[in-house]
Amino acid sequence: MMLSQVEAMRDQLRPSERKLADYVLEAPREVLDLSMTEVAQRAGVSQPTIARFCHALGFSGFREFKIRLAQGVAADVPAVYRDVRPDEPVPGVAAKVLDRTIGALIQVRNNLSSDALADAIALLAGARRIEFYGAGGSGIAAQDMQHKFFRLGMPSVAYSDPQTYLMSAALLGPGDVVVAISNTGRTRDIVDAAKAALDGGAKVIAVTHGNSPLARLASVGLHANVDEDTDVFSPMTSRTSHLAIGDILAVGVALQCGPALTEKLAGAKDLITRRRIGPKE
Repeated sequence: MMLSQVEAMRDQLRPSERKLADYVLEAPREVLDLSMTEVAQRAGVSQPTIARFCHALGFSGFREFKIRLAQGVAADVPAVYRDVRPDEPVPGVAAKVLDRTIGALIQVRNNLSSDALADAIALLAGARRIEFYGAGGSGIAAQDMQHKFFRLGMPSVAYSDPQTYLMSAALLGPGDVVVAISNTGRTRDIVDAAKAALDGGAKVIAVTHGNSPLARLASVGLHANVDEDTDVFSPMTSRTSHLAIGDILAVGVALQCGPALTEKLAGAKDLITRRRIGPKE
């Protein structure tokens, strides 16, 4: 939810932005009824501070922030879930794991910038070559995204080895696009690879936390802002969120490419269907 995102980022903000964050957390419904000027007056901050605050959360401006805040306030979804206990019975494990995953996806839905998504889809649809980078769990997300774009017939590759994607990034140029995936946005190898790609003239789409070094240098930031749970038994909800963002990008690019791509996809699906064993075989 929007308020949980603000609370999670509070300690990473500048002092003036923290002051604004406290006001939003204390009176979210009041913020919805106020203009930027009125919010600045009541929170005791400047309008540029409000703009920086909105950008730190991954939004294009105050208007988009208010839209997402309204959705978060209206959503009747719990923001905090109980930890899985060492002696947790199976029904409790299922409920708590699913609750965490559902909550993370709703948080992404409410906070993901539609403007940033449109920019990312446009870059990918016009790319000469697309490379997906991720390490660890993010490497799994990178492979999944690349598989989706491979099915769209787009030249693409996924790398999870740091030395490999560092070398590959240095060879990219104008027209190429890197999708760099990192929950924290602070993995040094990913950040260095993004810098190398940008230096060569390529564009970088970062699927990461909005308040991170990777987000700040990216051409386009898709900010999941999902904080991993401290519960050691909990799965990586960030990975699920990144997979969902990959689905959004693939569907968006497919729609933008038009009927010609639809025919190719239908032909490929027909070939796969014919390879399946029928009910009477």
